[in-house]
Amino acid sequence: MALENMQLAQRIRAFRKLKGYTQAKLAAESGVSLAILGAIERGNRRVDEQILTKIADSLGITVSELTDLTK
Repeated sequence: MALENMQLAQRIRAFRKLKGYTQAKLAAESGVSLAILGAIERGNRRVDEQILTKIADSLGITVSELTDLTK
């Protein structure tokens, strides 16, 4: 993945807030633990494709929308 951790973290947080989700809500919806989601949003953890897909699906967007910095 070509994105820096912080850039992806900011996009995940922005889409989560746009959806009106708390971290706990997104964690529950995606099946990703709250601790892992928090680490991802702080840029402290790399996101593998499986987790990225779960997060994108829970937010109702595609992985491409989540990772495309031109939008």
